[in-house]
Order: sequence, then C-alpha cells, then structure tokens
Amino acid sequence: MKAVIQRVSKASVTISSKKVAAIKTGFLILLGIVAEDSQEDIDYLVRKITNLRIFNDESGVMNYSLLEVNGDVIVVSQFTLHALTKKGNRPSYIKAAKPELAIPLYENFVLSLEKELNKKIQTGQFGADMQVALVNNGPVTIIIDSKNKA
Repeated sequence: MKAVIQRVSKASVTISSKKVAAIKTGFLILLGIVAEDSQEDIDYLVRKITNLRIFNDESGVMNYSLLEVNGDVIVVSQFTLHALTKKGNRPSYIKAAKPELAIPLYENFVLSLEKELNKKIQTGQFGADMQVALVNNGPVTIIIDSKNKA
C-alpha cells in the first residue's frame, strides 16, 4: 500500500461538477493498493500518517502531527501510484489491486484513520473521474510505502 501525503492549507475533490469533499489545514492523501495488501499495511500507514510531525510549531520547525494541529483529511484512491514505467511509454497498472479487493481495503483504511483521529475523514469516490484541487503548504509531500518499512 502506497500513500502520498500532501500537507495542505486547503484541498477539495469535485466529481461531475459537484464538490464532494473540502478541507482547510490537513492532509490530502492519495492511496494506491496492491493485491498483496492487508490490514497490517493499513495499520502501519495509519500509525505513520497520524504521527508524522510535518506541521510547523511556533518557531517554524516541523514539529507537530496531524493530531496536534487537529487537521482534517481527504483520502483519494489512486491506482496509478503503482504504475510500472520501465518498459515503453504506456504505464502498466497490472500491480494495482482489482476493485473487488481494493474497495474493502480502501474503506477499511478510511475507517481506521477515522478511529485513530477521532473525526470524520472525507473522501473522493473510488473509481470515479475526480478533479482534485489543493494548495500544498510548504510544499510538503511525503511518500510512504508499507512494503518499505526498513
């Protein structure tokens, strides 16, 4: 499971001209799922994400976590995070989990994050054509792959 975490001052998701999610300070998380992913991957990512100290303290040092700033979150599924690009110019998405496996893992990730943060998490819509808008604060972008824990 791969997550791209972007520290934002605002972000939103629009589907068919309708805004379905919008936040101010927090994270926009793009989540890619592969067939080998499990609850263990979810637990690892949720722990890492909620405790990432990438918000500025009073001295301008990245010292605060999402929990400490009471930030909000939007999670967007993105199978293209697992694109294979070594051969040719057309990426292969063969590693991305099929919807019947990915959707329950995606939903469980969102529920686990809600439980850890004790707040509602906003989302896009799995498999939809989404327009994602954000103001990346910093910019700060962190990539975490649950298969690269070392």
